[in-house]
Amino acid sequence: MLDIIHHGGATGVTGSCHQLLLNRHESLLVDCGLFQGEDAAENSFEQLQIEFDISTVKALIITHVHIDHVGRLPYLLAAGFTGPIICSIPTAKLLPLVIEDALKIGFTRNAQLIERFQAQLEKQIVSVPYGKWHSVSEVSDHTGACAGTTRVKLKRAGHILGSSYVKVSYQDAATGEKERIVFSGDLGAPYAPLLPAPKSPYGCDQLILESTYGNRQHPDRRQRRATLKAAVEQALANGGTVMVPAFSIGRTQELLYELETIIHQARSPQWQSLEIIVDSPLAARFTKVYRELKPYWDKEAQGRLRSGRHPLNFANLYTVDSHAEHEQTVEYLAKTGRPAIVIAASGMCAGGRIMNYLKAMLGDERHQVLFVGYQGAGTPGRDIQQYGPQGGWVAIDGERFDIKAGVTTISGYSAHADQKDLLNFVKRMRRWPHTIHLVHGEQTARATLKAELESLYKRKGRSVTVRS
Repeated sequence: MLDIIHHGGATGVTGSCHQLLLNRHESLLVDCGLFQGEDAAENSFEQLQIEFDISTVKALIITHVHIDHVGRLPYLLAAGFTGPIICSIPTAKLLPLVIEDALKIGFTRNAQLIERFQAQLEKQIVSVPYGKWHSVSEVSDHTGACAGTTRVKLKRAGHILGSSYVKVSYQDAATGEKERIVFSGDLGAPYAPLLPAPKSPYGCDQLILESTYGNRQHPDRRQRRATLKAAVEQALANGGTVMVPAFSIGRTQELLYELETIIHQARSPQWQSLEIIVDSPLAARFTKVYRELKPYWDKEAQGRLRSGRHPLNFANLYTVDSHAEHEQTVEYLAKTGRPAIVIAASGMCAGGRIMNYLKAMLGDERHQVLFVGYQGAGTPGRDIQQYGPQGGWVAIDGERFDIKAGVTTISGYSAHADQKDLLNFVKRMRRWPHTIHLVHGEQTARATLKAELESLYKRKGRSVTVRS
């Protein structure tokens, strides 16, 4: 059985980075993400360094472009990694945008350095179509003789556009024995806007499975849309703004899709005239790329396009680009209480433009904070979510802000599979894995999912080792 070393994402939700050891001389790396929230060390710079030996790494495989899966990529390249960066075709378009932003925030503002780095990145990216085997290399032993062959295949994960789960097939040259390993990356929930749901692989020997919502289940799509509509209408009735912290890629586009649906179906004039503001230049760029990648949308979204609707480019949608325009928008909405929906990064309120909206509006009961995604422990988002409904406070940039604005959470918009979906991912395989590594989840989520998986195998009279 091939060994796997976790360099992040094994005991927490962020920092995903997994190394598959093919032999003593060669390995594959799946993701290289940033630590966030409680997973981040006090000395964050030290944690960013690539301290493991990369001399054996023959390829990096990217499951998707969220920062907790790709944020340490600049440090990996700075450490001397020059191998192929394998990803899906949509991810290849999105990755340079994400890395450019990550470089500006945490690495350098030097335009020449960024340009040089981006050129290096473009050289190393190898985009592969979904569902096709891609040969990584023949694995050599210490004498240079062929020890085995390694192929990878990417399958749609339904998490964000371009997201993949990874199938690795390794065959030992001497014995002819094969081993199949599946890395789930982040799996999406069924019926998510824009994206087809993930389909389970035929089978594998080892499965590295995410567990973010391993102890929870999401409400259904109709219910979550009704909750979204009600939360917005509550703020409209109060004469205030709905602040939605959302990741620039994935969640923002899904929300726009759902809001276009509500506006299309609503008869109320207040919905027809409601401004939807995306205050994030990065989110606006991602949305543009999402539009360009329409062939990767699901059948429902394709049908809307054919009927003449534009789910990501409708009349009520406005984007805020410059910082001056951002400051004016914050001041105007905080002062006037004009009804609007503002979608801004970051998704966990750990930086970005959403922070200025929160500082200006958290203390005003007219406004509403609407969480539509997971809030990591130790982030301001988790504190607002936890203490806001009790009339508590949150520390932002060292300053205390009382929470008088309404706080609503809709878990159904999570881009992650819930417990039932994760169990189904295993159940629907023809050949179940004998070993499952649970990653990308808090301890309680991993423990609950471990128990559920063991119970599932026991009922079917099968044996499994679940590592969490």
